[in-house]
Amino acid sequence: MPNPATRLIDAARQLGDALDGLRFAAPVSHVYNPLDYAWAIHRDYLQRYGDGRRRVVFLGMNPGPFGMVQTGVPFGEIATVRDWLGLAGEVGQPATPNPQRAVEGFACTRSEVSGQRLWGLFRTRFGTPEAFFAGHFVANYCPLAFFDHGRNLTPDKLPASEARPLLAACDAHLRSVVEAVQAEWVIGIGAWAEKRAAAALTGMDVRLGRILHPSPASPAANRGWAEAASAQLHALGIWQK
Repeated sequence: MPNPATRLIDAARQLGDALDGLRFAAPVSHVYNPLDYAWAIHRDYLQRYGDGRRRVVFLGMNPGPFGMVQTGVPFGEIATVRDWLGLAGEVGQPATPNPQRAVEGFACTRSEVSGQRLWGLFRTRFGTPEAFFAGHFVANYCPLAFFDHGRNLTPDKLPASEARPLLAACDAHLRSVVEAVQAEWVIGIGAWAEKRAAAALTGMDVRLGRILHPSPASPAANRGWAEAASAQLHALGIWQK
């Protein structure tokens, strides 16, 4: 059987190809698929950090405009991806670029606050990527970013007819991820990710939980997100104090 990283890479490639065939109506003006134009970086992330059993999978919703959209890495705040994860390289362009949401790759000067908070917590607690990834992995449920011109749209806002094939493909991919790394836990980063994990993983031997989403749009996240998320993980018994 292929090793876990190879299985993750194959599953991601299949997901990216499957979603390329989907079409979305207004108000969606542009759809970005980082599994296409940032594939080389995403593949390197899976190869380097997904090759083994991972007890806990942290699951995000979909790419942020200054994170995975730019780097191909979930919650991929640029400085973290480059300086802590040690990943870098050329990032291409979406099939239909959005002039109001340019893809500049590692030259982007904007910071993804959610990624800065998430990876910052892991860096503070574990010190090195190797120590963190020895038992953890980070994935996004949906790899697509949706825009209404300059406005970011999240997949939970799509109409049911458009969401149905998207969710079916993403559900299948999540099952593949859990199986590849033999996860014991899937922790939704926010309520929607937890809800999707519950739907996708019904009948599988995996436990579910949730942490507060680190988005700056959340007042609770702006009142000490790292402390709140750590307390939730302690309460679940995933982390020890």
